[in-house]
Amino acid sequence: MTSSKYKLSYETWASALVAVFVLIPSVPVLMLVGFGWIDLRSVLLAELLLMLIGLPLLFVCLSAVRHSLGTLAADTQRLRNLDFSTGKTSGSLIRELDDLHRQHDAMRQSLQAQNLALEQAQEKLASLVENGMLLSSERDKHRLLEHILMQGKRICNADAATLYLMTDHDTLRFTLRSMADPLPAFELPLHDNSGAPNERHVSTYVALRKETVIIDDVYSETRFDLSGTRRFDMESGYRTVSMLCVPLVAHGGEVLGVLQFMNATEPGSGDLIRFSRQNLRFVEALASQSAVALENHNLIDSQTALIDSMIEILAGAIDAKSAYTGGHCARVPELALMLAEQANATVEGPLADFRFETEEQWREFRIGAWLHDCGKITTPEHIVDKATKLETVYNRIHEIRMRFEVLLRDAMIERLAALAAGEPAEAVEARHAAEVARLQEEFIFVAECNIGVELMAPERIERLQQIAEQRWTRHFDDRLGLSHEEETRLEGFPAKPLPAAEKLLSDKPEHLIPRTETTALDPKYGFKMSVPEHQFNLGELYNLSVSRGTLTAEERFKVNEHIVQTIVMLENLPFPKNLQRVPEYAGTHHETLLGTGYPRQLGPEQLSIPARIMAIADIFEALTACDRPYKKAKPLSESLRILARLRDRGHIDADLFALFLSSGLHLRYGDRHLRPEQLDQVDIAEFLQPSTATATAN
Repeated sequence: MTSSKYKLSYETWASALVAVFVLIPSVPVLMLVGFGWIDLRSVLLAELLLMLIGLPLLFVCLSAVRHSLGTLAADTQRLRNLDFSTGKTSGSLIRELDDLHRQHDAMRQSLQAQNLALEQAQEKLASLVENGMLLSSERDKHRLLEHILMQGKRICNADAATLYLMTDHDTLRFTLRSMADPLPAFELPLHDNSGAPNERHVSTYVALRKETVIIDDVYSETRFDLSGTRRFDMESGYRTVSMLCVPLVAHGGEVLGVLQFMNATEPGSGDLIRFSRQNLRFVEALASQSAVALENHNLIDSQTALIDSMIEILAGAIDAKSAYTGGHCARVPELALMLAEQANATVEGPLADFRFETEEQWREFRIGAWLHDCGKITTPEHIVDKATKLETVYNRIHEIRMRFEVLLRDAMIERLAALAAGEPAEAVEARHAAEVARLQEEFIFVAECNIGVELMAPERIERLQQIAEQRWTRHFDDRLGLSHEEETRLEGFPAKPLPAAEKLLSDKPEHLIPRTETTALDPKYGFKMSVPEHQFNLGELYNLSVSRGTLTAEERFKVNEHIVQTIVMLENLPFPKNLQRVPEYAGTHHETLLGTGYPRQLGPEQLSIPARIMAIADIFEALTACDRPYKKAKPLSESLRILARLRDRGHIDADLFALFLSSGLHLRYGDRHLRPEQLDQVDIAEFLQPSTATATAN
């Protein structure tokens, strides 16, 4: 555009046109004619010629003005629509219009700059909103930290960034960098050995003071020790110029870490510049958001760790409750997770569709496995640990032995009385010897029945009943020295006068303990279990007559009731959505695929793969456990043979059992938890296919 000093003002142009079209034609015609200079006709012709020349010139000038104003109007409309694509507008020979053009260009540039700044601010604000949503939804801590760092780097247009996190021992640890270079292994202490704050480093200063620091030139900075940064520059060839450090301060004022950004760059050109003070507000807003998200994440992690630890402590307490089942609640989850991992990795066959897709699903299964026997906390130890049939809180075989001792003393007294009465000594001694031998043999038989190893056939039970009919005489009151509970239970039964004749083995009415109300009878849970009439039956003959094992029907129900208590406890806990299946995983390991298990008699369509895994893990651990009071630890081959029979009968999942064998889990588990003498040779081919008899029957 031509310099304005060579341009004429609007008034000058107007005066010239007036002179041409008004003043000149206004010269008195008679004056010109009177002097004889020109005649009237010439004057008229000259004016006409001047008008013919001036009118187009006037039209051109007016058109130029109109075009210039139109250009300004069109450009103004574009500016109104925030369109800054047009370059500078053309100038004008009229000074005022030319000034208007220049001012319009300046206005456009100013509006464009302001609009660009506004767009950048809106973009950063939108980024903060998006960042807040992402931070609140991100569950992976590494991705969360990575997002915080890269988002901050983008907002402040930094070339590089570093994230420090606070440790539990009062230091800042290098946690993440935007570049691929390795992280320093050392940590920056916030206090020295004397407890004084360490403010020599910019990162520790920011953490201690909880305030942002901007450094425009690292190499001229004197407030902080930046020798580490300079040394890094020297080793890597990178050149650090500017720096921005922002603290991550949680809601309660706790500093969680420090964000450090290096080398602010000019958008577009990439030139190094100072960190913008205007962008600082957005970076600090990001730091505040990030601190809240990180605090929430840490809180969730802490709560998760607390819950998991409490669950493991509960399982450990249940194991510690019984010296005979210690480790069961820990070994079953270990084995279940091993089998679940194998099933999860299967890509073909019936198990190919089974997957735990997320860590939350694995945790849900793990918690269910740890809690599978939590109901045992309600089971009395003397039942869980019942090693003999007469055992309650103690083994009552000692009472029975004492009665045999009484009978033996009676036999000795009878012998002495017979000899004193003059009966033949030989006959008396023979009769006494036979009586002693009988008593010894009968006690041995009763003691063997108490162990519970042999199956109680009908003839053995009949012999027990015959032995029980023998009488011994009690001379002391059996109502003395009792607890309040015992006295209450005996109130309805009159005491026998002394001396009292007692059976050697007795089932007395007071041996029947009335049943208290149980959740197993609550229909809302859908339990399908046969509930014995009495809570317990302590009858001596009744207990000794148990056909298999050491538990009566009442005690077996009490033991089985642990799964009822497990389900009731867990289904009444307010588990979050991601743990909703914990009661299922914990409460189905005693169900069978035949629908004959307990406590709900679930069928195969109701038993998920994780539930079936739990059943196999629980059975195999119980078979191979070497800490049970009622059985010896079974060798590996016998345990697998029993599992194979359960598979053949349809109790356990055949595909999972095949995977259990083919993957070698039985050996891996055995190496960890079985005694050397249990690890006998096993040919898994023997167990991989159902038995011929079973297959034919099916």
